[in-house]
Amino acid sequence: MNLTTKKEFVEKLNLRLSEVEIALIVDYKGLNVEEMTQLRNDLRKEGAQLEVVKNTLLSMASEGTSVSVIKEFLKGPNAIVTSTEDPVAPAKALVKFAEDNKKIEIKAGAMNGKVLAVEDIKALAKMPPKEVLLGQLLSTMNAVPTSMVRVLSGVPGAFLNVLNAVKEQKEAA
Repeated sequence: MNLTTKKEFVEKLNLRLSEVEIALIVDYKGLNVEEMTQLRNDLRKEGAQLEVVKNTLLSMASEGTSVSVIKEFLKGPNAIVTSTEDPVAPAKALVKFAEDNKKIEIKAGAMNGKVLAVEDIKALAKMPPKEVLLGQLLSTMNAVPTSMVRVLSGVPGAFLNVLNAVKEQKEAA
């Protein structure tokens, strides 16, 4: 790669890194072509992509983005997994692949300008998908007004019960 090509590549990568929801650094040493292809396909299904980038180019491209916090992990053979969509889905796919294939090592991640340790990434992978979380939020938000309506509708009902009881007492007397 000549200098001009490298500069163009760094600019494009910087633009992409500025838009990501999550970036994960993995050590892919020991994976063969078939395993790497399988990992790429698994991640692509989740709206993420895996790219092998030289550490120096990745370090330069991450300048001014939320991914720059993981520069200290850029040692040795690395690949970067990025997603501009749901941050949970690529973490799930990567953790699942790492459990099935011990040759890959998850080093760290970056999300919203914060470093994610391996434990954080595994915890993120255990979260339900975005759609499920939004459904839970909507049901919680819907439960409050529903409960309020039930409480308020109970007041006139209780008042009618009291009136009926008074009526029955007077009729009995």
